Formats: sequence, structure tokens, C-alpha cells
Amino acid sequence: MDTLPISLADSPPDLRQSHVILVGLPGAGKSTVGNLLSRKLGVAFLDFDVEIVRREGLAITEIFARRGEWAFRALERALTEEVAGMQGRMVLAPGGGWVTQPDAVALLRSRSLLVYLRISPGGALRRMGRRISTRPLLQNADPRGELVRLLDSRRDVYETADVVVDVEHMEPQRVADAIGRRLAPDPS
Repeated sequence: MDTLPISLADSPPDLRQSHVILVGLPGAGKSTVGNLLSRKLGVAFLDFDVEIVRREGLAITEIFARRGEWAFRALERALTEEVAGMQGRMVLAPGGGWVTQPDAVALLRSRSLLVYLRISPGGALRRMGRRISTRPLLQNADPRGELVRLLDSRRDVYETADVVVDVEHMEPQRVADAIGRRLAPDPS
């Protein structure tokens, strides 16, 4: 999908009833933009990582260290099932790897607008700064190389999004405003 800086697919779901799911690399701004966008749209916001931490009483890095990535993905999947059974529109920010679970994505895809916050691995690293220590998949000698690998393995799925926003040089408020303009109900 060609984007400069935002584009909308030809036949997205009904925007007034759809969940908005923000996907992208760690550091793309899913949590920040999601919070801003939910306020703009007047709907609830659910950050999957925050909710999983609250429920488990463990940081994401601890879940990965103690139980492994597969256990974390199972928690994401269970939360996705829960959201699929809820009524109403929400802004959702699952973890960057949520899209690697096609069955989880399928639970929400038909009644959701998938928004890809596209950023380069270098841009994501700059945004994360010291917070990189909270990203379990980046706890290695070459976090940039790992982000490149993650992007290479997820790009095709990210690019299936209904909306792609190039966030490399956009402040989160501008990103939320750009998405919000596409999603706001027609005032007429």
C-alpha cells in the first residue's frame, strides 16, 4: 500500500462501529497514539501489555523470562478472545508481535480497522531510548538488528492494514489527529 503519510484501504469496515487496532514495531507509538486517539474518538482504550501486566502482576520482561514468549502470546490470545466478545468500539494497542498470531487477528479483523504505524528500526530505537530495557525481544547485543529481523518477518502482515501511517517524523498527537479525521463520524 502506498502511503504519504496516511492512506485508507478501498473497503474498510464500518468506521463508526469498528475497533481501531494499532499495529507496528515496538517503539512505533501504539500506546501513546492509542491513548490520544481514544480520547479524540471518545471511546475506551486498551493497551494489551498494560492489561496483561495488571492481570499477571508481572512485567512483560518477567513473563518472557519466567514463562517464555509462547506464554505471553497465549495471554495476548486470551485477551483478544475476551475483547472479541465485548460490545462497543475501542482503540486497541496489542504488542508488536500480536499480528504473528493469525487466529488471534482473525477474531477481531472483521469488525476492526487495522492501522499500521510504520517506522524504521532506527526510528523505533530512537523513540524507545532507555525504555528499550522493557522490551524483552530487544534484550540482546544488537537491538537494531533484532528490530530489522522483526520488521522483515512481520512486514507483509503489517502491510495488510486498512490504514498505513508513516510515523517516522510525526509527533504522536499529529498521528492521532490524522487517524481521527479518517474515523470521526460525519457531523452532518
